[in-house]
This record gives sequence, structure tokens and C-alpha cells, in this order.
Amino acid sequence: MAAAADRGGGRFLVLASMVGITVGVGAWVLVEFLHLVSDMVAGLGVSSGSLWALVVIPGAFLAAWGIARYAAPEVAGDGVPEATASLLVRGGLIRGRVAPLKILATGITVGAGGSAGREGPIVLVGASIGSKVARIFNLGEDQVRSLVAAGAGAGIGASFNAPIAGMLFALEVILSSFAVRHMSAVVVASVAAAITSRTLVGEELALNAASYTFREPRELILYVGLALVIVVAAVVFLRILDRLEGVASRITRRPWLRPLGFGLVVATLVVVEPRLLGTDEARLVGTGQDVTNHLLETAVGAAAVTTAVAEFWWVLALVALAKVIASAFTLTSGGSGGAFMPSLFIGAMLGTAFAKFVGPLWTVSPLSTGSFAVVGMAAMFAAMGRAPLTAVLLVFEVTGTREYGLILPLMLTAILATFLSELLHRESVYTMPLRWRGISQVRRGEVDVLDTISVGDVMSPARLVVTPSTKLEALKADFERHRVHGAPVLDDSGSLIGVVTVTDATSLSGADASVGEAMTQRPATVTPTTRVSEAMARMASLGVGRLPVVAVDDPSRLVGMFRREDAVKAYHEALGAHTDHQLERSRLAQRTDPGAGFYHFRVPPGSIADGKEVQAVAWPEGSTLVSVRRGREVLVPGGTTMLHHDDVVTAFGSELSRHLMIERLNAGADEPTAEIELGPIEPPEGSDDSLG
Repeated sequence: MAAAADRGGGRFLVLASMVGITVGVGAWVLVEFLHLVSDMVAGLGVSSGSLWALVVIPGAFLAAWGIARYAAPEVAGDGVPEATASLLVRGGLIRGRVAPLKILATGITVGAGGSAGREGPIVLVGASIGSKVARIFNLGEDQVRSLVAAGAGAGIGASFNAPIAGMLFALEVILSSFAVRHMSAVVVASVAAAITSRTLVGEELALNAASYTFREPRELILYVGLALVIVVAAVVFLRILDRLEGVASRITRRPWLRPLGFGLVVATLVVVEPRLLGTDEARLVGTGQDVTNHLLETAVGAAAVTTAVAEFWWVLALVALAKVIASAFTLTSGGSGGAFMPSLFIGAMLGTAFAKFVGPLWTVSPLSTGSFAVVGMAAMFAAMGRAPLTAVLLVFEVTGTREYGLILPLMLTAILATFLSELLHRESVYTMPLRWRGISQVRRGEVDVLDTISVGDVMSPARLVVTPSTKLEALKADFERHRVHGAPVLDDSGSLIGVVTVTDATSLSGADASVGEAMTQRPATVTPTTRVSEAMARMASLGVGRLPVVAVDDPSRLVGMFRREDAVKAYHEALGAHTDHQLERSRLAQRTDPGAGFYHFRVPPGSIADGKEVQAVAWPEGSTLVSVRRGREVLVPGGTTMLHHDDVVTAFGSELSRHLMIERLNAGADEPTAEIELGPIEPPEGSDDSLG
């Protein structure tokens, strides 16, 4: 345990490499399963232009939706938001079954024609593997977070053979932090995953691009124009996603209509425009990688290098728009697929279309449609994911570019697209699903005094504990008697299975209604070792006022409750400790000042100190009051000690503070200077030369 806690220790890095290797194998399994599903569909004689797609795609969406609904709700959707949510509300805990079920649901959704990518799902697979390894080796919560992020980054590294991009993705998107303590695990896991996937899969996962250069600075004007086009497309994509989720959430009476209806829309688009799936072959595989590669390889002045790439700019623009619609319906269908590769596909399409449109009008220099496709990819992902650093490095790395010719256009468009899309649509493609679930990311500064206090220092016992069979009517009375607004729910074995609140208790009516019907299952929890700052961020994300505290080694064993009042107590403790620390540093500085020493003075009548409490006087910085002599009485001054004229005060401070003391006491005094005695003296008898 001690070795695991040492982030620089060999054991922790070995665990990170273990996570990376396992994630690399998981990426290989996902790729192979996608091929298997695609081969099975092709074996039935179903192609992307066939009317049978109207049956196969909705059927696949329904099957994937069924896995999510009845086996593991976490597998629905992209995967990145779920990995982030696990860190925000569950301390990185993800069930072990999520990884295989996510692979299964993604293979069915994407392999049978869904317009989505495999990269988002493999992020959740990697996060699940990281969480499982951390739990097997009984690591603390902060180590769990590191390995979850490492697994997520390894998923990107494995998907694209891009360990640097994987590292940045984990830090910028998953953790939203570049804290050094997480970096070593993320780097090791990303490299191990990339090497493993490259060994098992080969170069199939990587995108390919020609080597492009940037020699004409005036072309930056065109790249700014491309960024504006990309931002419009990204905002349209995000708003369609938001609207479709709103529609889908209202389909409650027959929820199976959601995957069937959305799948039928996607299938219709695929039948009309097979290039949406992005493959040269007529297969129902929706990653879009083949067409994206052709766009990236397009040379200067080339029209259509393959049948998959259109000659006219407006055709490419329409394909990009159709891809937006098809991907939005796929991602909100209840199946499993990611927004990562669709973003790159759309960006490459729009970049190529933009270059083809402005090419005949631009006479300054010849334009390469491939370079605009590369830059369009980075801009689109930056606008969708709000991760400009990841976008630039990922596109630079996954396209295999060996020159820095496009680095200026890449940086310019990525930053501009991120900034403008943030203004037009607050949520990214990864934070929007969190908002749908009532979870909000709380950004904290680098320094927080609550980082110094653990939940175990301030948590309180559970004042009320109930069982699933407790009647809600009785629970309401218990809430009033114990003066609480929520309570943990334990089963017969004493394991935590839920939380019930006053709102839950009033949501159901009837004498027979029980806690088991109204409670929130699998609640977010914290452990005694969780930092209070993390616990407060988790409560803010969920909008709750309490969190169950569970044992570090057993997430089902309740050990206490963390409430808002505990947070206030923690803040005061942390602030007091912080203030004491600052005071001690100030005193140490005074003692080590070469010119510092003890001196005494008499309080002049009418001065700023006459008739005032010690705490009400603006004493010079760098001075500390030691004693107050009043006649024969010697007082140890406190904040409420009242000073009177003719009191002799002994102080300790620097030479500068000593002179400032004279000036301030003389200012406004009835009898200045004559009544002030100055001079170094020995500490008064009984005084503490440590100054308090």
C-alpha cells in the first residue's frame, strides 16, 4: 500500500503499464469484433446501398440499446462522458463488466452501420480496466483516479497508435488537469497501449496523410475562414445532439422506439448516401476512416483520387451535413459509439470542400486540399471537444506528419475554433451528456486550502439508517425526528445500496410505498481518505447536500456521512491551519531579520492606540506585541486587550517596523515624541521569545 501511494515508485508504474497493455489488447478485440460483425452483415448480402440496411441498422441499434438497458447503463453513448462522470461522482469506480459489454455494444452499433467511432468507447473500456486494476491492488482513491485517467488515455493511444495524443487527451479532457502526480501513469499506460495495439493490429488504426508545408503567410486568412466554417458546423452538431436527446428522453412509454426510430433515420441516410460510412467497400461500417484517409492524401490540384471523394465542393459539404445528422441520431439512439472519428471525418470533409471552393478564387499561391483537410480535422475536434492542445497534437501525430509545416495553421484554427464555439455553445460534446444527467464539472484553482483536510477528519456518523422495506410514511417522521434531509439505505447484510432524501420520500404516495421504490441506487460516495475539496466538487456536480462515506477497502461498507455542515467545519479547520502556518512564517521571518529586536514604547495620549483594542490598531507590518505594562501590572496582549495612554508596550520587530511605529503613534497624538521611550531591551521576564 505504501509503495502504491508513492507515485514515483516502481510498483505503481508497473500497474500503469499493465493497464496500458490490457487496454491495447482491448482495442484489438474491439477492432476484430467490428470486422466480425461487418463480415456477418456482408455475408447476408447487405451493403450500404441496399434497402436491407433499413432493417439491419435499426435492429443493431435495438440490440445495443438492450445491452445498455438491461445489463449496464454505462455502455450507452460515447464513453468519454461516462469515464469523466466516474471521476466526478464515484471517485473513479467503474464496474468490471463495463469493458466487455462496451466492446459488445460498440461492435454491434458501429459494425452494423451506425455512424460513430470506436475511439470514445475504447476510452471507457480503458477507464474501466484502470479502475479494475486499482481495486484489485487496493489502491487509494487518488491512485484510482490516476489509473482511470491512464486507462482512458491508453484507449486513445491504442486507437490511433498515438501515445502523446493519448496522454494529452487524458489530462485535458478526462481529468481537466495537468497535475504532475497523474502524468507518469498516463504516459506509461499510453505508450504501452500504443505498442501493444500496433503489434496486434498493425498500422490499420492510424490515419495517413501526405507531408504538407506552409510557405505563404497570407494563406492564414483562408485558415481563419475555415475555422469559422468549422465552428458553424460544430455548433449545429451540438445543438442537434441536444435537441435529439430532449426528444429521446420523452419516449418513456415505449423506450424501444428510440433505437428503432433513430436507426431508421440513419439507415435512410446511408442508403441515399453510402459515403457517410466512409468506406470504399459497400460495407456497413460507420467509422469513416477510409474516406478520411483519401481526403488527407489528396494532392495539390487533384479532383477525386477515388470514387469515395467527390469532385464538387458542394457535394462534400452536403455529405458533411448528412454525416452530422447521421452521427447525432446514432449517438443519441441508446446504442454505443463515439463522436471522435465523426468529428475528424466532418472536419476533413469541410476542409476539403473549403479548399475546393476558394481554390479557383485564390491566386496568391496553389492550395492543397489535403492540408485543409488536416487542419479541418483539428479545428472540428477542438470545437466539439474543447481540447485544442489534444486536437493539434493528435492530428499531428495520427496523420504521421514528419514536418512542422502545418503547425501554425493547426494552432491558429484549433484555438480560434475552441474560443468561438465556447461563445456560441457552452457545453462540449463530452460535457453535454453530463448535463443531461444533472452533473456539472466544477473547476477549481490549483491551490485550495481544503486539499489539506480529508473527509475522515470531519465526517459525522449517520444519524439515520433505513432499509429498502421501510415505509415512506414512517421515513418522513424519522426525517423530522432526526432533523435530517437524507439517509443511507442498507440491505439485510449491512451493505450500502442507495440513498433516500426528503424529495424522494414525497415523490411517491400511498401507505404501502417503501424506500426501495423511491431511493437512488448506486449513489455517489467518498472515502475517509478523499480530500474535502474533491468531495465538495462531487456534491456540487450532483447538486446534493450529503454523500455516504464508505471504507477504502470495501465500497459497500458505510462508515459515516459527509454533509454540507461538515464541509463548513472543514473549511474553518483548513483556514485556521492555513492562517497559523502563515503566522508562523511571518514570525520566523521576523526572528531571522538581522535588524530585528525587542523594544518598548509608551502609548501617547490621543494617539491611534489610546483607548483602542489591540485588534483595532493598524500596527506596522513586521511587528509583534509581546507585553503591556500598566503600572505594576504586566499583561499578555490579546486581540481584545484595551490600551490606554501611558501604557508601556514591549514589541518585537525589524528596524523599519520600529520607525513606522513611532510615526503612527505620533500622528495625531496630543503630546508626540516626548512621551515615547525607545531602545532595545531584553525580553520581559516570563515572556516567550518564540513570540507566541
